[in-house]
Amino acid sequence: MDHECCRTKVRDDSEKKALLNRLSRIEGQIRGISKMVEDDAYCIDVITQINAASGALSSLTKVILEDHIRTCVANDVREGRTEKLDELTETLRKLMA
Repeated sequence: MDHECCRTKVRDDSEKKALLNRLSRIEGQIRGISKMVEDDAYCIDVITQINAASGALSSLTKVILEDHIRTCVANDVREGRTEKLDELTETLRKLMA
C-alpha cells in the first residue's frame, strides 16, 4: 500500500497521554538494560529485564490492536469496506508467526 505514509489515527488527549506514558516506561526499561550491559550485569538478570520489556511492548501492542479493531476496523466494516479487515488479518498472521 503506497498510501501508508499518509494514514493517521486521531486519539483523544487522555488516550495519547496513556500510550505515551507506557512508551516512556518501556523506554526507561530499555535504558536500564543498556546500563546493565555496560555494568557487566549477570546474563540471567539482563535476560529477565529484556523479558519484562518485551512483555510491556506486547501489552502495548494488545491495547493499540484492541482500539484499532473497535474504531478503524469497525468503522471500515460498517461502511461496507474490508480493507482494514484484510490488513488486520495480515497483521495478526505476522504477530502469530
